[in-house]
Amino acid sequence: MNEKIAALYRIIAGLESAEECELLFEDLCTKKEVEKMAERLYAAKLLMDGKTYNQVIAETDISSATLSRISRCVQYGEGYTKVLKDE
Repeated sequence: MNEKIAALYRIIAGLESAEECELLFEDLCTKKEVEKMAERLYAAKLLMDGKTYNQVIAETDISSATLSRISRCVQYGEGYTKVLKDE
């Protein structure tokens, strides 16, 4: 893994509160980038809750191509399922 990316992950993992995370992301990302990440998490949660593609697209601002990638990650990845299982 690229050392810069590893450092980013360590910094994020070391944050102590949602407020610290918000401050970092406000400086690190544009508002639109944060909104897109939040939208992807929400779409993953909807898929995990059993919503169809059409239902998720109707509730979000996500393209079918992005939703397809999210779906693959929900099915075969570990990130979404690990962080959203208790949401």
